[in-house]
Amino acid sequence: MITLERLTKRFGGTTAVDGLDLTIGSGRVTGFLGPNGAGKSTTMRMILGLDRPSSGRALVAGKPYASLRRPLREVGALLDAKAVHPGRTGRHHLLAMARSNAIARRRVDEVLAAVGLTEVAGRRAGTYSLGMGQRLGIAGALLGDPGILIFDEPVNGLDPDGVRWIRGLMRDLAAEGRTVFVSSHLMSEMQLTADHLVVIGRGRLVADASLHEVIARGAPRDTTGRVTVRCPDPAQLAALRHRLAGRSVTVLDAGADRLTLAGVDPADVGDLAFAMGIRLHELSVGTVSLEDAYHRLTTDSTEFTAAPAAREGR
Repeated sequence: MITLERLTKRFGGTTAVDGLDLTIGSGRVTGFLGPNGAGKSTTMRMILGLDRPSSGRALVAGKPYASLRRPLREVGALLDAKAVHPGRTGRHHLLAMARSNAIARRRVDEVLAAVGLTEVAGRRAGTYSLGMGQRLGIAGALLGDPGILIFDEPVNGLDPDGVRWIRGLMRDLAAEGRTVFVSSHLMSEMQLTADHLVVIGRGRLVADASLHEVIARGAPRDTTGRVTVRCPDPAQLAALRHRLAGRSVTVLDAGADRLTLAGVDPADVGDLAFAMGIRLHELSVGTVSLEDAYHRLTTDSTEFTAAPAAREGR
């Protein structure tokens, strides 16, 4: 478990993290989201004792990280995959980490196999690709078999197979009862991976809830019950719309081949279209993605907003 108590960090006149109160529980993957400059990396650095809080505190397993005698056995972390001496081989890098925390040498070979680097373990880390470097960093996080794991953008540089692998790894670790805290800008991956989400903006807490609760909170009010109907025959679509008009259905949008409706069961629309002999090309229920919800929740917290691209006149 990770506990943040009124955690605050200021750099001169800038408040990077502003009074965060959080408990990041075990047995689940907790996604950590926020715009650039929101304070995510600074928060993770304070958890790991790399930055000192201006006030408040961060605890891992009930203690400050700096007080842990064998920290790699308690907390595994990947913050920067490039933080490796380029002249050392992958195996020697992990051996040095293992010796510093009295971890058996055989564990190095175990984690190299777990991340798929056994065959290149004798190569210098400076020759590794970005994806290989990420895998080496993940191996380092797993080295002490810790109960708490912290990952900052772990899918950077990974190919599609690697992305699927790390997704499964994080979920497996959580299923074992560990605390898994992962920061990412990839909303689609978080929607597939996380059970719980922490969202911050300008250093302040925006949301601390389950994935489904965050999506529901960021959804437009008219999303519930939104049904899209698409028909290739405009006359048939108009006839269907006329029949639905007597059922207290709200038409949100209408086109020559498409209707967007609210307040209706999609099964009822399908049954009615079938009874009328109308051929449909689409009958779907509106959904909101995590990306949509996230943008609505953080609109007022985005520090760096690009201007619309200028278009050359014709």
